[in-house]
Amino acid sequence: MRASLRTGLGLALLVGVVGATAGGAAMLLGVERPVPAVAPVKPVAKAASVPVAAPAPVATPIAVSTPAPEAMVVRRVLDIEGPFTHGRWVWDEDGAPSKGPLVITIDLDAQTLSVFRNGYEIGAAVVLYGADWKPTPLGALKITEKDADHVSNLYGAPMPYMLRLTNDGISIHGSDVQEGAATHGCIGVPTAFARKLFGAAKLGDRVIITNGKRLGMGGAITA
Repeated sequence: MRASLRTGLGLALLVGVVGATAGGAAMLLGVERPVPAVAPVKPVAKAASVPVAAPAPVATPIAVSTPAPEAMVVRRVLDIEGPFTHGRWVWDEDGAPSKGPLVITIDLDAQTLSVFRNGYEIGAAVVLYGADWKPTPLGALKITEKDADHVSNLYGAPMPYMLRLTNDGISIHGSDVQEGAATHGCIGVPTAFARKLFGAAKLGDRVIITNGKRLGMGGAITA
């Protein structure tokens, strides 16, 4: 059985936003003005009318929406024995596909990170996250950079096996995961686990961070 920290898996809800635009045409109004009196003139021949080509039809732009990422169904959850407490982690790829899309879910309420490949959980760890004054952002993110020997340019602290998530420095990286500790917004995992995750993850892989959203067997990861 899993301890209270591991009561479920994090899932962020996918929210699709579709925008639409509408155009309008301005209408020019003619104004009648008085005509001054002039001397009579001889009538002149009426000029022949010149046909004017009709304006070519303008194509109406079509709004195109980006399809949401394909849902991944949870097919396996690792069976973790004993209390799942700070510093603990597991990694088990036996029976899981060797290839396929990888998704990382993090639930701050459960303090748990899970790694899924093709719907099979292959890794899990208890995490550290941001302090109240520097909270970890929620939402669906992507890995944009990998650096095994990264050092923070803001705090000068080592961030081994760093997986960058945002442009302002939020990442997943190796940490000394102890109860009561917190980060400047990053997700801290045991360094040995971070090494495993670094080797499995690729640029562009999805990372879903929630706070109290849980997912069980057969549930769909759609964010």
